[in-house]
Amino acid sequence: MPMLEFNRLGLTPLVIFNMVIWLFFTLAYFYQIVYIIRVLLKGTVRLPEAKRQHRYAFFISAHNEELVIGNLVRSIFDQDYPRELMDVFVVCDACTDNTHAAAEEAGAIVWDRNDLARRGKSWAMDYGFDRILNEYGDRYEAFIVFDADNLVSRDYLKVMNQAFDAGYLVCTGYRNSKNFDSSWISSAYALWFMREAKFLNNARMMMGTSCAISGSGWMVSERIVRGMHGWGFHTLTEDIQFSTFCCANNVQIGYAPAEFFDEQPVTLKASWVQRMRWTKGFYQVFFSYGRDLVKGISKGRFASYDMLMTVAPGMILTLLSFFVNATYLIVGSLSHGFIATQSELDMCVGSLIMTFASMYVVFLILAIITTVSERRHIHAKKKWRVVTNLFTFPLFMMTYIPITVVALFKKVEWVPTKHDVVVNVDDVVGGDAA
Repeated sequence: MPMLEFNRLGLTPLVIFNMVIWLFFTLAYFYQIVYIIRVLLKGTVRLPEAKRQHRYAFFISAHNEELVIGNLVRSIFDQDYPRELMDVFVVCDACTDNTHAAAEEAGAIVWDRNDLARRGKSWAMDYGFDRILNEYGDRYEAFIVFDADNLVSRDYLKVMNQAFDAGYLVCTGYRNSKNFDSSWISSAYALWFMREAKFLNNARMMMGTSCAISGSGWMVSERIVRGMHGWGFHTLTEDIQFSTFCCANNVQIGYAPAEFFDEQPVTLKASWVQRMRWTKGFYQVFFSYGRDLVKGISKGRFASYDMLMTVAPGMILTLLSFFVNATYLIVGSLSHGFIATQSELDMCVGSLIMTFASMYVVFLILAIITTVSERRHIHAKKKWRVVTNLFTFPLFMMTYIPITVVALFKKVEWVPTKHDVVVNVDDVVGGDAA
């Protein structure tokens, strides 16, 4: 068909470009709509009752966490699980406060590590796992990794044990928040992690594909760690790197609705720094493992496709669409009708508006679905925050656009996140639920 006929139909090159971008996003992420439908119809995955109670080593890396570490250790020991079948190990990573004493007083086995050249959670994990394996042999059947600011629900290990007993060598849990209503930032974080647990990992588990670990609250078999000769994942996002490694090596990650509570940043500045590190880490994983994931896709592994969509920088395409349309609008306006007619410029303005409006609507719908579905898990004394979060959550997610760009060019290093929300499990679940 001649170009003139395309133009008569309104199919200018810019319109075609926008349609291709929209079609790609729709087809690439359509499977997540299927995930949502499956969960809305089936609810939460049910694990078989465990035939045996296994022995676990809880591992915590802590850097100057004296305010919160004690409550985490106590919440672990306060679980509905035999005390003699679990121990807590804390590695104080270059601490300059009283983290060691606070963790030890709460009942943990505490080691100090002061390697300033290799600070950070992944290096502390490598040190801690290696020392546990060397000093305790095969005493523990699996490790469970937490961050110092976390809290553990009383049935966490009971539920996680069901997944391990069912044969899963790696398993992630249900990540909730202990400070949902601290700010619009913390509310957005909390909702995203609930969505990740319920409508991604829970759906993956139901459909027999592999999940992804996220941050903390996950379990790994001692056999996996021993087979890898320690912990060799040292990108800025060691969790997603390990998830991708498992996917590339056909190790299925399970999901257990084992609830734990995470402390979220409360300011945009703190959130920006943290998510900059995450985004840079995703780039590192994408460029390191992208070929392996593509190879897995060629072998018919859906988990490889799912993981590729998880680590791929999708926001880059959104930015590209914005850049192309904005450039066309500016140049076309300056040409006084030579490059673009007024109707084409109006169409360009409409495209720019629709790009951001459609993003906002998609995230609004996700916020509504997740809030309604997980309302019993939302613990907030400020009930109005639950409602306003529906409308501010999309804005929070759209701040990933500039973060995605800056992370491409900025050198990003690990920076510890300050934790100062000092509460216990009863304080969290005792709040007014939504």
